[in-house]
Amino acid sequence: MKAKWYEEVGQKRGENFISSRVRLARNWNEYAFPNRLDANAAGELIGRLQYGLDDVETVEGKHFRTMTLDRIKEIERLALKERRLINATVAESKNPIGLMVSEEEDVSILLNGDDHIRMQFLAPGMALKELWERADKLDDFISSRFNYAYDEKYGYLTSYPTNVGTGMRANAVLHLPTLTKTNQIKELIDGLEKFGVTIRSVYGNEKENFGALYDISNTKTLGMSEKEIVDLVMRIASQLNEKESQLRENGIERHYILKQDEAFRAYGVLKYARTMRLNSALTFLSQMRAGIADGLIRLEEGSEYSVYRLMIEIQAGNLMLNTEKPMDKHELDVFRADYLREHLPKIKEA
Repeated sequence: MKAKWYEEVGQKRGENFISSRVRLARNWNEYAFPNRLDANAAGELIGRLQYGLDDVETVEGKHFRTMTLDRIKEIERLALKERRLINATVAESKNPIGLMVSEEEDVSILLNGDDHIRMQFLAPGMALKELWERADKLDDFISSRFNYAYDEKYGYLTSYPTNVGTGMRANAVLHLPTLTKTNQIKELIDGLEKFGVTIRSVYGNEKENFGALYDISNTKTLGMSEKEIVDLVMRIASQLNEKESQLRENGIERHYILKQDEAFRAYGVLKYARTMRLNSALTFLSQMRAGIADGLIRLEEGSEYSVYRLMIEIQAGNLMLNTEKPMDKHELDVFRADYLREHLPKIKEA
């Protein structure tokens, strides 16, 4: 089995980029938008799209598996949401929805979700330009077989007005623990939104953040080209990365022992705790990741490791898939602690 894309997210010094994503929303002009289709029409739409995309593997050179979301278990849909393959609305929907996804889960095509077709490309690190090139190639392949709903003035027509135009969302996820701890992230969020981007906590809300992960994406799709969208998100993400790196370097220079102590304490709790809530685990993993990236914690020689992978795998849906049984909150917290102890990296003594 091939490794999933998120298993390759590392933690190099000065590089706080977790992942990149490009998503395109498209609709087939022969059908009404998904929210106006009955089950029979939706099923017909999905069947025709799947048949027409049966050889999509030729575009990416990847093997795809196909599923219908309303026919799989709720736990499986939850796990797909946690791995960023579907959103919360789709995960909770009872309507017919199809999903085609590569083995690495870096390419997916959602059918009859929020739109008839949503293509998504994911990659570790900062790779928006490369993802856009791949998305453009797949878009051409699909449009050669299905006529899109398109207006000469407004561009691609979508279920949500905020996606009209290019129908494109470019996202970059960054790990920003120092900006979070010093509360500078709130000021930056308010200041950057006027440039046409939005910054949201990946885990948490406006008041609390767990894991110090932030998603940066464009707010406009109308009146901007795809290249302009990619350049905008890359520029803002790079500025945040540089700001975080500067603060981290200054903090280590002035408070080396305190920073190292924080990282080792986080590792110690994760290594020996017998019960662990998700929010606490994400916070400790964030501190440990920063410690590894900054050289405060050294892994054993030859140890390849992804802290972000653990952040994905310890969430409820993926944990329950691992055990193949439902669990209540307490059982989840106990199993999460067990899972963390088993999968933490081996480190060198300070």
